[in-house]
Amino acid sequence: MSKTRKIRCAIYTRKSSEEGLDQEFNSLDAQHEACAAYVASQKHEGWKLLPARYDDGGKSGGNLERPALQQLLADIEAGLIDMVVVYKIDRLTRSLADFAKLVEQLEEADCSFVSVTQAFNTSSSMGRLTLNVLLSFAQFEREVTAERIRDKIAASKKKGLWMGGVPPLGYDAHPDPNARELVMNDTEAATVRRVFDLYDELARLNAVMRQATSEGLISKRHVFSTGRVQGGNPFTRGQIYHILRNPTYLGRIRHKDTSFPGQHAAIIDQHQWDRVQDKLEAAAMRRRGGSGSDQATSSTPTAPLLGKLRDETGDILTPSHTQKGSQRHHYYVSNRLIYGKPDPSGWRLPAKALEDVVTQAIADHLRQAAKHHQVVSASDALTSATAVKATETLVAGIERNGLRVVVDILRSGSISDGRLHLDLCAKTLATRLNLSKTELNPRLCSVDVPFTIRRRGVEMKIIAGEMAPSPDATLIRALRNAHDWVVQMKAGSSVKQIASATSISESYITRIVPMAFLSPRIQQAILNGSQPTDLTLETIARSKIPMGWSAQECLFGIAQIA
Repeated sequence: MSKTRKIRCAIYTRKSSEEGLDQEFNSLDAQHEACAAYVASQKHEGWKLLPARYDDGGKSGGNLERPALQQLLADIEAGLIDMVVVYKIDRLTRSLADFAKLVEQLEEADCSFVSVTQAFNTSSSMGRLTLNVLLSFAQFEREVTAERIRDKIAASKKKGLWMGGVPPLGYDAHPDPNARELVMNDTEAATVRRVFDLYDELARLNAVMRQATSEGLISKRHVFSTGRVQGGNPFTRGQIYHILRNPTYLGRIRHKDTSFPGQHAAIIDQHQWDRVQDKLEAAAMRRRGGSGSDQATSSTPTAPLLGKLRDETGDILTPSHTQKGSQRHHYYVSNRLIYGKPDPSGWRLPAKALEDVVTQAIADHLRQAAKHHQVVSASDALTSATAVKATETLVAGIERNGLRVVVDILRSGSISDGRLHLDLCAKTLATRLNLSKTELNPRLCSVDVPFTIRRRGVEMKIIAGEMAPSPDATLIRALRNAHDWVVQMKAGSSVKQIASATSISESYITRIVPMAFLSPRIQQAILNGSQPTDLTLETIARSKIPMGWSAQECLFGIAQIA
């Protein structure tokens, strides 16, 4: 009689919220107990439960960044697990795209998974089909829930309700947690009024910042539930600008690019608000090189986006530079990195790359608006055709003269990890298109594109919107060397001989040679520059490259972009 093959089983459990995890017998324990009983029932098939537990408490199933799941995948890759047992499929993942990755990774390691309550097994094609169908519904439910939450937030803000977060300077959250309303903080409100009065008088952000510091004005001090303290420091230039642009002080609640009457009291009256906004616009025009600003004009060549862009904290991106020999490298840096302590959340973006991204994003946005006849709101064919022709001329000017044209129509913008949002000046844009401000399609003045960076805190590579592929010269050179070295090895040369002939270390050659055996799709992506932004030479050199081409493409993200 043949001996039954032992199947090593690992149980994975997950719970989205942390509620109830402190109980002696919680949801994770219940899932584990049910899965353990199922494994015990399959003892005759050779199933054996491994002692290690893989529990993710308070982790969302919308992504794979979960500690226990990553440990599980590492053990699977190490060949320690033959079967993954879960209580329900959505405990493993709620994303169809992530599910496809997991199935491929499991198949690569000759590992299957079973859902106890749904009795599906990925070892069969029918099981995989059924799982895909069920997971599609799980992902649909998650997306519908997210849409419902976004709609609820939008509807609540239209009613003037405060939807949480850290209250702005001048206000506190209502003491009743069920009351979605801001309550005025008289001491902080006096600080806000003083900031507006100073700008109304001085009309210069730097002057306001210096005066506010001399008067001892400080930002809002907020203590989080974890005990972490934020704020309570002298104002930065970016913080002052954020205060002056915040419609909350006018008694309104902001939602994206619009605002609605709020249920809280205003700190600033409409007349002062209008005066301050007009002065901010005038200052922006001076920075763009408008009339009466010789200083702004002289600074434009090195920092044309000065005062235009802010990061997700509201901090202004300030021009900076480094000197290496005779070369000067320019950057746009979060203001707090210049005047404050090191902050890993700050941005340091190469100036030329950022300026090219902004220019291309605006040009593409206007081109698409012209292509789809969305320049003006009117449905009149003649007016629309005239506006489209003027827009095409403007786009041609942007592509010919670059940032010099863009600076005139860009009012402000914000950068976050994933998005670049730009607001165009409706008045200037309408003038350039020979239209009145009221004729413009409101959406024409709002540009929103994907914004991808490699890392923060140091210089980053930037990719936004539909930018043209950018081949990585370092990757291409390494790929070429890998093929050359393989040819030499086939001819009988050893790694040591190649290292001696090229003055390159043996360890480097050993790490680079596997590039010659990458799948054709990966190599083609490297050559034409369409590889993912995080696929660098360092990533490849440090990765354990699988033999299968499909596994390689999954590992390096080529399968998703192909």
